[in-house]
Amino acid sequence: MLKNVATVLLDGVHPFELGVLCEVFGLDRSDDGLPVLDFAVASAEGPRLRTHAGFTLDVEHGLDRLAEADLIAVPTGSNYVQRAYPEALLEALRAAVDRGARVLSVCTGAFVLGAAGLLDGRRCTTHWRHAAALARRHPRALVDPDVLYVDEGPVITSAGTAAAIDACLHLVRSEYGPEVANKIARRMVVPPHRDGGQAQYIDRPLPRTRCDTVGEVLAWMERHLDRELTVEQLAVRAHMSPRTFARRFQQETGTTPYRWLLRQRVLLAQELLEATDDTVDAIAGRAGFGNAAALRHHFLRTLGTTPNAYRRTFRGPVRAA
Repeated sequence: MLKNVATVLLDGVHPFELGVLCEVFGLDRSDDGLPVLDFAVASAEGPRLRTHAGFTLDVEHGLDRLAEADLIAVPTGSNYVQRAYPEALLEALRAAVDRGARVLSVCTGAFVLGAAGLLDGRRCTTHWRHAAALARRHPRALVDPDVLYVDEGPVITSAGTAAAIDACLHLVRSEYGPEVANKIARRMVVPPHRDGGQAQYIDRPLPRTRCDTVGEVLAWMERHLDRELTVEQLAVRAHMSPRTFARRFQQETGTTPYRWLLRQRVLLAQELLEATDDTVDAIAGRAGFGNAAALRHHFLRTLGTTPNAYRRTFRGPVRAA
């Protein structure tokens, strides 16, 4: 049972992510009948640390506090992607996992766990902006850039700021059950569980570089997403054979005509969900999916969430006519 939690800090820590850990694990909610954890903040780099926001923190505990923790949480901080980490911290994290404790990272805190060797062979995540760097720096880690968090045995990694809340509530839910997690979520005024993953937040404009021979066809495809398009039709428009067109398209866009078209249609559906009051059926037609069921299928596969959940997240309830 989770009873003892330590959050370990490095110089340049981000206050908000630290605050998330303090809020979920360090606040006394016994007035609501909720469990109270033995919570402490420890420093890996001396008793006084700078935050990236320009103020300092005086930290009472050092790395020795980690030895008694059931969970060690590592919030994000400045330059975590490039910097080196104290070997004493890395050793303390390895020792904690060896004795059965868990570790949890927030955003680029995953780079600390990676430096300790705790991501090797494990599925993990971090903020989508840094996922490629995490994979390069720790090639044995199985980095998933699309999810909000990953619980892989004793190692839990989470994505950006709000995903830290998701991961923490998940951990509370697994330890104390959904009733406790839901009560904490209500006190924090946050959803106890969010649909989807990071994919719905990633800005992914499609590449348009090196489109020397298919550029005009791409522009035409964008203007006619509601039509049913085939490679044969597109090849005629490009004055090529279907095989040549498919090969040129792959060379110049890095993907196939079908995948390019599907991604453009999903992007259009996202824009319409955010900017219009159109029904999902109407949006499916305008985006070229034909019907709502097809839109939901491809939306879920691409973004990890449903059209209605996406609209609620990025626009709120649809206004009454």
